[in-house]
Amino acid sequence: MLYQLYETQRALMSPFSEFASATAKLYDHPLSPFAHTPMAQRVSAGFDLLHRLAKEYEKPEFNITSAVVDGVTIAVQQQVAIEKPFCRLLRFKRFTDDPKALTTMKTQPTVLVVAPLSGHHATLLRDTVKSLLHDHKVFITDWTDARMVPLAAGPFHLDDYVEYVREFIRHIGPEVHVISVCQPTVPVLAAVSLQASAGEVLPRTMTMMGGPIDARKSPTSVNNLATNKSHSWFENNVIHRVPPNFPGAGRRVYPGFLQHTGFVAMNPDRHLSSHYDYFRDLIKGDDDSAEAHRQFYDEYNAVLDMPAEYYLDTIKTVFQDFALVHGTWTVHGDPVQPQDITGTALLTVEGELDDISGAGQTRAAHDLCTGIPKARQFHYDVEGAGHYGIFSGRRWREKVYPEVKNFIARFDKAANAAARKAA
Repeated sequence: MLYQLYETQRALMSPFSEFASATAKLYDHPLSPFAHTPMAQRVSAGFDLLHRLAKEYEKPEFNITSAVVDGVTIAVQQQVAIEKPFCRLLRFKRFTDDPKALTTMKTQPTVLVVAPLSGHHATLLRDTVKSLLHDHKVFITDWTDARMVPLAAGPFHLDDYVEYVREFIRHIGPEVHVISVCQPTVPVLAAVSLQASAGEVLPRTMTMMGGPIDARKSPTSVNNLATNKSHSWFENNVIHRVPPNFPGAGRRVYPGFLQHTGFVAMNPDRHLSSHYDYFRDLIKGDDDSAEAHRQFYDEYNAVLDMPAEYYLDTIKTVFQDFALVHGTWTVHGDPVQPQDITGTALLTVEGELDDISGAGQTRAAHDLCTGIPKARQFHYDVEGAGHYGIFSGRRWREKVYPEVKNFIARFDKAANAAARKAA
């Protein structure tokens, strides 16, 4: 019922949003007589802000069409490598006719970025992908909005997420390096652990960034909510059925609009201040700052529904039972044993000011992966970085990415040398 009420409200607000947008342009366009009236700039700014507060935000596009390799600008094309009901594996295929750049590209490492299924779309990692494309062949998981998946596709559990990751790793091949950001650090570690236990070829490296491997350490408000409420509370209060006007009608989900409300509630003052600054930038004519605000919130406000089974499994397994660190987690009956991983190198990354995954939560992976030699285990703390700063923005580009690039390059080179020696 709540989901249907929300959709009704959204439908009612849509004409008002369009009216606000048209009015803002009416008072801003240089050819409009209204643009030359007193207070026109303030009126335009006010209606523009109202439009953005009331509008519906669609899933953004990656819009990555080029990268630079060896100083040469190359073309990038987004391709679908695997399409499954709840996820697409995307490949960013690079093209060039420059012989030197082409030779370099062929020898660069292959990276699988596992994006989080935690409310936002994979495009939240656009900055991550842009940086990686300069020095790597890049794949990324693009999770599907659950309200767009028909009931006939069946449920989607945390165990299914793990199996998806295993399938993607197998598809790319043994040369892959896996990067997991936030939530997927747990299922990625499970996937690689199961591969190790089964005797499969493992990824060359695992890079885990800002994830709740051990959510008991330095608990944040997110962790406290998960532990202070019962499993049944989440099922009864945040799970709703998709309304009839979507392909996934009837599917049980954790709706994106509820998740977005939670995101905003974590830092309401910051968001209020940001919108007020946007209003002032419009009045002053500071187009660059206003556009930066639009780009951020176009991404931040675009949310997706999560399958109820997956969400409830994650709450119980990761945040209530701590099954991974206690050694009690099984995936389709197979025990998850990180200690079986031996040949893969491990890098963990944490932000000093991360208010979603607390200090030590990601680093805990080293305590579980006892089979990996210490010489192949590394940790990096990012000073001054919050949660988003470890994979996006200036700190990602200037601090984190060089560490990740060098880590991958080091062990990719070592693996290639070992392969040549064996041949």
